[in-house]
Amino acid sequence: MTAAPRVLVAYSSRHEATAEIARCLADAVRSGSGDTAVVDVRDVVDVPDVAGWDAVVLGSAVYAGRWTREARDAVERCAVELGRRPVWLFSSGPVGDPPRPDADLVDVDEELALTKAREHRVFTGLLDRDRLSAVERLVTRLFRAGTGDGRDWPAIRAWGTAIGVELTAGATTR
Repeated sequence: MTAAPRVLVAYSSRHEATAEIARCLADAVRSGSGDTAVVDVRDVVDVPDVAGWDAVVLGSAVYAGRWTREARDAVERCAVELGRRPVWLFSSGPVGDPPRPDADLVDVDEELALTKAREHRVFTGLLDRDRLSAVERLVTRLFRAGTGDGRDWPAIRAWGTAIGVELTAGATTR
């Protein structure tokens, strides 16, 4: 592809932590492309289709081992188009002590199959009880969920940069 690649970084985030990861990834993709990629960041609910982009980075917060309903709906809605372009998936969560991103803790088998994603990364997330509703705070206490910000910004930036490099190396074809 000779034109600058158009990249969508789409996310589903209930409390902004995954949105913050998406924005960091977008900056890193742009940087990795030598600032040639045109990168848009959008909430998945604002993405009716992906026809206007050459590549997609798609991620979701993880609750009880699954992506949010909005993210899963976006994958189903755009599955055919996603299968025709390079796609990378990321998950935000879980948190714990010590925080350990573990792909086995996130069930994205269907999303991987539908999108034909090149890669799926799990990043440790953020659990800040001050951002939660009363019900969510109760659930986190009942399940003794770890709290804190375990996001590894250097790892997030490195992955986004690698995607940008790959895209500018002519990898925008399926």
